[in-house]
Amino acid sequence: MATAVALAAPLRLAPSRRWRFSADLRAEPPSCLSSRRGASASYPTAAATVPKVLDDSVIEPYGIRDYIERSRELIKPDGGPPRWFSPLECGARGTDSPLLLYLPGIDGTGLGLIRHHQRLGKIFDIWCLHIPVMDRTSFEGLVEYVERTINSEKSYSLNKPIYLVGESIGACLALAVAARNPDFDLVMILANPATSFSKSQLQSVSTFLGILPEPLHVTIPYFVNFITGYHLTFRGLPDNFNDMLADLSFLVDILPKESFIWKLDLLKSAALFVNSRLHVVKAQILILASGRDQLLPSRDEAERICRNLPNCRIRHFKESGHTMFLESGIDLVTIIKGAGYYRRSSQTDYVSDYLLPTPLEFQQATEIYRWFDLATSPVMLSTLQNGKIVKGLMGIPSKGPTLLVGYHMLLGLELGIMFSRFFTEKRIHLRGLAHPFLFNRASEQLMPDSSSFDGHRLMGAVPVSATNFYKLLSMKSFVLLYPGGAREALHRKGEEYKLFWPKKSEFIRMTSKFGATIIPFGVVGEDDMCDVLLDYEDLVKIPFYDTLNKRINQDGVRLRTDTVEEVGNQDLYPPILLPKIPGRLYYLFGKPIETRGRSEELRDRRQAQQLYIHVKSEVENCMAYLKEKREKDPYRNLLPRLLYQTTNGFTTEVPTFEI
Repeated sequence: MATAVALAAPLRLAPSRRWRFSADLRAEPPSCLSSRRGASASYPTAAATVPKVLDDSVIEPYGIRDYIERSRELIKPDGGPPRWFSPLECGARGTDSPLLLYLPGIDGTGLGLIRHHQRLGKIFDIWCLHIPVMDRTSFEGLVEYVERTINSEKSYSLNKPIYLVGESIGACLALAVAARNPDFDLVMILANPATSFSKSQLQSVSTFLGILPEPLHVTIPYFVNFITGYHLTFRGLPDNFNDMLADLSFLVDILPKESFIWKLDLLKSAALFVNSRLHVVKAQILILASGRDQLLPSRDEAERICRNLPNCRIRHFKESGHTMFLESGIDLVTIIKGAGYYRRSSQTDYVSDYLLPTPLEFQQATEIYRWFDLATSPVMLSTLQNGKIVKGLMGIPSKGPTLLVGYHMLLGLELGIMFSRFFTEKRIHLRGLAHPFLFNRASEQLMPDSSSFDGHRLMGAVPVSATNFYKLLSMKSFVLLYPGGAREALHRKGEEYKLFWPKKSEFIRMTSKFGATIIPFGVVGEDDMCDVLLDYEDLVKIPFYDTLNKRINQDGVRLRTDTVEEVGNQDLYPPILLPKIPGRLYYLFGKPIETRGRSEELRDRRQAQQLYIHVKSEVENCMAYLKEKREKDPYRNLLPRLLYQTTNGFTTEVPTFEI
């Protein structure tokens, strides 16, 4: 009974005395939990003391079986009302970790995030809502309960958002709270919201549910799928028949017939409540929509909600079912990071809020470049301090702050290989200053896949700005900057290897302020990859292209609008390309240019301009060197490289010209 009381009244206790529960749900003494708020957690962030490039934390795997076993203990009747609990495996959070409230689906156990507890616990303070099986709190009563919790915790979350993660009816609960409290700073992650209940096949279930005897209601396929994600088909049955019977017994316990009927009515009232207030929601929202949700039209509903809410984005999961959080292929932390939805203050800070990628995230983000790497067999050259050019990245300093400045190849073809090689060969994490188009909601809606730019954010790209540049240098990062920006990456026909840099220095004085090393670099090979058939000048002559042009080049994603130089013509467009049999990419990183100790000297605009011109000429010299030397490379073309790799192995490095 003490357990029930401790769970039922979290708002009457000081936050440091909330009780937490272990795997078997035994109550732990409050004194064991005082470190929960204000403790220092060892999760990896961009500001970690020891430089790291990957988050290699070990995570214990959990699955459906763990969900069922733990739920059996949690659903034992105690007569108590809804309450919060914090799973022990979430660990101690950091002092600046935001609060995350998990709002469960129709099962009400609060364990729907069991696969994600450990990873989420490193960056959030997690509270999970448990709604007892026999509880009959109305939807508005649940909304008020969550509101009271948020109001109580706001004093501990000054200038920090509160996260609401809800699935199905839990997503409706989150939307209702946001609608009633537009001034709350909320970030909401909503999986398959049940706002489309009126279009769901579940409506038909309630009509004949009353005639089924008590245990048989769990044999309804919709029911089983709604609770556990199982399907009562041959493919979906557990391997062991006894396991299947045990799971069906669990379903009877978790939602007896009376409770199931009540939850269906609750779903109906939740959908009506939210849909009538949806237009007033201002919170930051990310909707996760399953492509194989057999209960709700989640994909269409996500699009409908997004059209009505200007601060809403979508991530589609084509192969997922209704209970996506229990599926092994879903990683909620990766989704939040990739979408740029993790923040610890009132505004997103892409520098200080950045979380290092895990080995799996790095692999997935760079996987698309692996075949490009194999096909092009890139040549990496660098320059030592004495001016000697060597193979590999030996000439790259091992410590920051370092600024890499170079030529931006067509469509940024050089980026993926460059990031990957720096990661694997030098254990260096490049932080790219990227065009704001990659972070814009409207840009995502133009793409075939709304998650097209998530890999860039996972790998540390930040919107280009003087503030972000300053922060990265102050953290001794390796910063990647393209002064020519989109004008170079989307150049016109015949403009390959031409720099479109501003006439005046932009980065020298800030670089010298932190004593950063400047590494000019050039890259060639795009003319051996493809030809531009239609560029921007051609496309604008096509009827009806002006509509797409306006959507792409809206004011929110334009740069350098105040300059009359050619670099200011940064109209974004989708070039039409003619692919070639791939040639080879060549990189040359020039001699490092030190600015340490030159801060006072380079405050003089004339001195800074001279160094700026020198850096630009070094980039041009790098490209000129590569264009000349590649003519002597016997393996410049694909066929000789394939013959060499067939003889010596495809993991063998292909030779190149003599240096």
